[in-house]
Amino acid sequence: MSKSVFLGRRIRPLRLRMGLSQAELARRLGISASYLNLVEHDRRPVTTGLLLDLARALDVDLRALAAGTDADLLGALTELFSDPLFEHHPLTATDLHQFVETSPDVARAVLQLHRGLTSARATLETLGERLLDEQRDAGGVDKMRLSSEQVSDFLQRHGNYFPTLESEAERVLAGADDDGHDLYGRLTRYLQREHGVRVRILTVDEMGGAMRRFDAGRRELLLSEVLRRGSRNFQVAVQTALLGSGPALDALLRDPQLTSAESRTLCRVALASYFAGALLMPYERFRQAADAERYDIELLGHRFRVGWEQTCHRLTTLRRPGAEGVSFYMLRVDLAGNISKRFGAAGIQFPRFSGLCSLWNVHAAFLQPGRVRVQLSQLPNGTTVLAIARTVERHSRGYGAPEAPFAVGVGCDASDARRIVYADALDLSSRSAAIPIGVTCRLCERTNCTARAFPSLGRPLRIDENVRGVSFFAPVDS
Repeated sequence: MSKSVFLGRRIRPLRLRMGLSQAELARRLGISASYLNLVEHDRRPVTTGLLLDLARALDVDLRALAAGTDADLLGALTELFSDPLFEHHPLTATDLHQFVETSPDVARAVLQLHRGLTSARATLETLGERLLDEQRDAGGVDKMRLSSEQVSDFLQRHGNYFPTLESEAERVLAGADDDGHDLYGRLTRYLQREHGVRVRILTVDEMGGAMRRFDAGRRELLLSEVLRRGSRNFQVAVQTALLGSGPALDALLRDPQLTSAESRTLCRVALASYFAGALLMPYERFRQAADAERYDIELLGHRFRVGWEQTCHRLTTLRRPGAEGVSFYMLRVDLAGNISKRFGAAGIQFPRFSGLCSLWNVHAAFLQPGRVRVQLSQLPNGTTVLAIARTVERHSRGYGAPEAPFAVGVGCDASDARRIVYADALDLSSRSAAIPIGVTCRLCERTNCTARAFPSLGRPLRIDENVRGVSFFAPVDS
């Protein structure tokens, strides 16, 4: 290292996440507990040797540990201060970087405060609408929204990789009798043998609209007839996690930043779904197949009997130290542009409080349902990504049921694009081949963008009523 590096504010939360005391981590590192205490309080720098030892002891990627500033926190705070509420208090990128670097806990508190404000605004708007409609019941209007944000942050902090759940899935798979490709039969027999639970398939009317329902009193797992084979496997695997991996889930849910019963329940469901993905797509077998087939999502889905979205999600979890896959981001949007699932990677942070740039190909996927869309995209900071997107549909309850299509997108840094089959038709050497995109309008400084919907807060708004640029907010040289 060419300069002193202070990483105490990153080391301590990683140590706590692993349940290690200061004394135990110091023992593993071969240093005294008092010296580690000084390091954690940024009173001693981290040497190159100590950094390598920390990466091994804390089971984290070396680049993530040495990154210094929390990129996700910085991205969230940058978006926060793009709120028109702060338009008279402009802060530079340097100001925010220094704030996050020196006071990350305070920065998280500010972020939490703004979330509360955003939640209160939404609640007031909803209450107003309900009053106008003469509706009286408005209890718990926005708790779930705040809870979902906490769960998204939880997954992001862990890098969407949970080794204890991977081990649990491997344990269950080893305990399920192997009879070839009939995974559904293996899992249902495992539930019957280990938990005394019988699995039954019921009609849509009998299920009352539910896809999965566990009747604890009768020890029955009820599944809807509309679930396809892969989805039936997935739902059985989710219930297997909830019934048999409680201690592993509880340990993860003790995270202090999951502050409500709602967020912990929502996180339990997310972790059970993670377990299900690990059970249906065992880590090493799936990673080797992904590498061999050059991350062909459709082919992987056929091989492991899972859908497009489940395959995409599994691709984001291949972070096992020493056996990593390509680092993918993932997001899911609906026709209105609402982001219902997001995980940032490849240096990308998605917006929390505003809409995603309309030039992302995940939006264009709705123009050709069921077809894979591929795009080489470049962010304002110069990061170039390979973006892959396709629409997915929820299980229909039959004729007349409303359609609710989603688009799911994944992508990786262009440096990994040669490993991906979808990049074969792209000219990766040409800068002009990449589509200029942003994260969200208010943070994007591309003033000549034809898709701009709002002015950039990074530039003063100057409007000449006699001149029209490529968009209403695009400046024109006089």
